[in-house]
Amino acid sequence: MEILKQILDSDLGSSFNDIAFLIFRVLFALQLFRVHGLKKFRLENGQKEIIPNPLGLPENINALVASLADLVVPFFIILGLGTRLAVLPAIGVTAIGYFIVHRKDSPEVRDVPYMYTLSLLLILALGAGKYSLDYYLLNIL
Repeated sequence: MEILKQILDSDLGSSFNDIAFLIFRVLFALQLFRVHGLKKFRLENGQKEIIPNPLGLPENINALVASLADLVVPFFIILGLGTRLAVLPAIGVTAIGYFIVHRKDSPEVRDVPYMYTLSLLLILALGAGKYSLDYYLLNIL
């Protein structure tokens, strides 16, 4: 009966949901780092990854923001440290990917930045949750 109650309960503060959101946060951040962050280190066909610059920013700034979003932000998400602030550059990068870089692509191509943006917006809205350094620092110290 307790399992059924936890499955049907919509209280975001339940233990089940706290653990589920921790798992979501960690798996999401690992995927972001693994798929997009590690590209910053790998050479494909002897070529370094080309980072789109649709806003015409100075190349160093553009590369810094994209690298920050894919390499550093995932660790803040996993730790749940400064989470709402940390996801902002990643939301910017993924939303620009969806609305500008891939605006004329097929829905199958646009799906990736769309899902990343939605997931990051969820993390922004909910914060890191109970199992995070944010929670610990605000409620324990």
